[in-house]
Amino acid sequence: MADGGVPPWQSAHHARVDPHQGASTLTSVILGAQDGIVAVLGVLLGVAAASRSARVVMAAGLATAFADAISMAGVAYTTAVAQGDVYRSERAREYRHVKALPALEREEVRQLYARKGFEGALLDRIVATITADTDVWVAVMMAEEHRLAPIERSRALGSALVVGLAALFGAALPVVPFGVLGLRVATWTSALVATGSLFAVGVYKARTTQGSAVRAGLEMAAIGVASALASWAIGSWFGVAASG
Repeated sequence: MADGGVPPWQSAHHARVDPHQGASTLTSVILGAQDGIVAVLGVLLGVAAASRSARVVMAAGLATAFADAISMAGVAYTTAVAQGDVYRSERAREYRHVKALPALEREEVRQLYARKGFEGALLDRIVATITADTDVWVAVMMAEEHRLAPIERSRALGSALVVGLAALFGAALPVVPFGVLGLRVATWTSALVATGSLFAVGVYKARTTQGSAVRAGLEMAAIGVASALASWAIGSWFGVAASG
C-alpha cells in the first residue's frame, strides 16, 4: 500500500491514465490558436480578394499574425494581473472584516457549511476549527465565498506566453500556402487549412474536456467559415470598386 493506505495502482491511474487537465493552460491554447487562425484568415482572404499579389497577401498575413500574437499575449497578461490584484484587494478586505466583524464573518462560515449539509455538533466543530486560525479563516472565505484564487505574476507571464505562441502558430497555418502556391490556389488552400485547423482545435477541446468531438470541431470550423465569407465579401467589393 502507498502512503495513506492508497493502493499504488490507484495513484498511477490518477497520475497517468486519467490525470486532471490544467484548465488555464487548455483555455490559453484554445483561445490563442482560435484567435490567431480566425483573425489572420480574415485578413488573408480579404486582401486576396482585393489584391492580385500573393506577396502583398502574405505580407499582410504575417504582419497581422505577429501583431495579433503580441496583442493576445498582452491581453492575457494584463487580465491575469488584474485578477491577481482583485484577489489581493479582496483578501485584505477580508482580513479587515475578520478583525472588525468577527461574529458576522463567523456566521458566514457557518452558513457556507450549513448549505453543504453539515449541522449540529459537527458544524460547530468545523466553524470552530476554521475560525481558530485567521489565515485559514480568510483562505476559506476567499475560496468558498468569493470564488477567487491567487494569481502570481510568474503565472500571468506563463499564460501570456502560451496564448501568444498558440496565436502565432495558429496564425501561421493559413499564411504558409501563400508562400508556396499561386494566389488563387493559395486562397482556397489557406481557407481549407484554416477550417481544418479550427476543426482540429474543437476536437482537441472536446477530447480533453467532454462533449462530442465532431460537434465541437464543426462549431469551431463554422467560425472560420463565417469569418472567411465576410472577409471575402468585403475584399471582393473593394476589388470591384477599385477596378471600376
